[in-house]
Amino acid sequence: MKKFFALSLLALVTVLTSTAYAQKPVTVGGAPMFPNKNIIENAVNSKDHTTLVAAVKAAGLVETLQGTGPFTVFAPVNAAFDALPAGTVDTLLKPENKGTLTSVLTYHVVAGRFNSKALERMIKQGGGRAILKTVQGGELTAMMSGSDINITDAKGNTGRITITNVNQSNGVIHVVDRVLLPQ
Repeated sequence: MKKFFALSLLALVTVLTSTAYAQKPVTVGGAPMFPNKNIIENAVNSKDHTTLVAAVKAAGLVETLQGTGPFTVFAPVNAAFDALPAGTVDTLLKPENKGTLTSVLTYHVVAGRFNSKALERMIKQGGGRAILKTVQGGELTAMMSGSDINITDAKGNTGRITITNVNQSNGVIHVVDRVLLPQ
């Protein structure tokens, strides 16, 4: 009985230790992203995602991204928005362009929780590419480039995932270096 209890205790400690290790916060934009917080609660703390957060607020998507999900979000950094043609972000943030902004933002979201290992497996099973259906209704194509995962949008533009597996209570964020655009 003592041996069984000792082995059970050891198994419990191993599970708790591995769970705690797996849930270690990832730093994004200088801030820890806590896996027990939702996408919005974490994103607002990243100094690399201030434009994305402003756009999510302008599109009225805060409540959605605080929902249960799960969601996989390909989150463009500020520099990705800065790389768009001059005036694009300001134009998208205008109230009269809320529909277009919502379309662009929901194009970065896939229903379900797909960490990098799941994406890599899907790419392998797809013969080198995985087609991801976005919440917006369009498709993104994921492909490997060496050890990196690249995401190609409907216009043929390709972004690289620079930080993978930023776990959230309602999904996972992958940081990307490009704004992805639907048709």
